[in-house]
Amino acid sequence: MRKTMLAAAAILTISSAAFAQSTVIVTDPAPTGSVVLPGEVRTYVMEQNTPSVVYDGDIVVGTTLPDTVEVHNVPDMDGYGYTVVNERRVIVEPKTHRIIQVLE
Repeated sequence: MRKTMLAAAAILTISSAAFAQSTVIVTDPAPTGSVVLPGEVRTYVMEQNTPSVVYDGDIVVGTTLPDTVEVHNVPDMDGYGYTVVNERRVIVEPKTHRIIQVLE
């Protein structure tokens, strides 16, 4: 009986370790500023012949561009807009004008 109890305890311990290994922890990528863009968005933006506008501030993820900067929508891709600022292509949130990625 004691061997059976020890065997059962060992099996439970091993199986609980296996369940623990399948646990996935998801963290918000916002602190690093990285956004995974659909490939179609990047391709579309890189192919557009859009004139650059001059902006005196920093062109970095998280910067909110002024309303005077024209943001163009990416067709069939809600939530993605783009513009060219200081000769750099940037992906922005159309509603807020916040830069979500700078394309290099």
